[in-house]
Amino acid sequence: MVGAVIVRDGRIISEGWHQKTGQPHAEPNAIYAVNDERLLKDATLYVSLEPCSHYGKTPPCADLIIQKQIPRVVIGTPDIFPLVSGRGIAKLRAAGTDVTVGVEKEACYELNRRFFTFHTLKRPFIILKWARTADGYVDYQREPYGSGQQLKISTPFTQVLAHKDRAECDAILVGTRTALLDDPELNVRDWSGKNPVRVVVDRNLTLSSALHLFDGSQETLVFTEKNAVNSQNLTFLTLDFNEDMLTKILQSLYERNLQTLLVEGGSRLHDSFLKAGLWDELHVETSAQIIRKGIPAPDISHVGSHCFFEASFQEGKFFRTIQRYRSQNNWLLARNGHTL
Repeated sequence: MVGAVIVRDGRIISEGWHQKTGQPHAEPNAIYAVNDERLLKDATLYVSLEPCSHYGKTPPCADLIIQKQIPRVVIGTPDIFPLVSGRGIAKLRAAGTDVTVGVEKEACYELNRRFFTFHTLKRPFIILKWARTADGYVDYQREPYGSGQQLKISTPFTQVLAHKDRAECDAILVGTRTALLDDPELNVRDWSGKNPVRVVVDRNLTLSSALHLFDGSQETLVFTEKNAVNSQNLTFLTLDFNEDMLTKILQSLYERNLQTLLVEGGSRLHDSFLKAGLWDELHVETSAQIIRKGIPAPDISHVGSHCFFEASFQEGKFFRTIQRYRSQNNWLLARNGHTL
């Protein structure tokens, strides 16, 4: 997520941003939006992330800046991506461009915290998400193939927010029990955006092929100990579950360039991620419901985190609070691995 602004004589003459993967970056979008290119030779380009210096899906932005003879560039943060990482800055300076680095660096880092975490910690940025009752339960105690009804906590509005989360993540993970009890589709329906890659843990391949997860409608990864035949949009990946299962799963997702992982359940899976310290954000919705017994929500009272967003509201007769927490430990690890 990158933005660029071109300024001349204290006035903004152009703006641009990276709108979609594979399309022009922020810098060329801003440069080509200038009506009179002669103005560029006496202008300053402000950009939130270091201009790229290599040929990827688009040509190098640093080369274009040099070609257009923009004399000064102000950069928010260096790029941690190995093919860029300081090379864009070096190329600009070698060409005689006046380069300043680190302006509004905190805000620029925040904007791309998922990107920086992915490349620094070598795993996806992990979001754990659940909804709970006021007395701390996520569901009734149900059994597979039983007649128990799923507890409805979310409202139509918070369901929209849930689908917004899905649209902003590359992959979405559930455990065996959640897949069996809820038969989730794990797609984007109430928001605009692409479907995430579905990921499910099914150690012994006990899940029915009739579940939505296996309908072939979107890419799906199944982590298992058993051997199985892949089919359209369905890939089985074997793991040794006696080893560090979560780390192996995250490594596999990292190798597939899946930058952000949303973990939607169930409670046991959330607890496993929390216990291992493998999470970056918690998205927790709390309703006013009281059910007195059921499946306990994950306990976050002892994890290293801070709440960076909270909202309480009433939707019809429903009262609820939405809170978002950040892992202080992982935040510092990702930040310290990136030279600001």
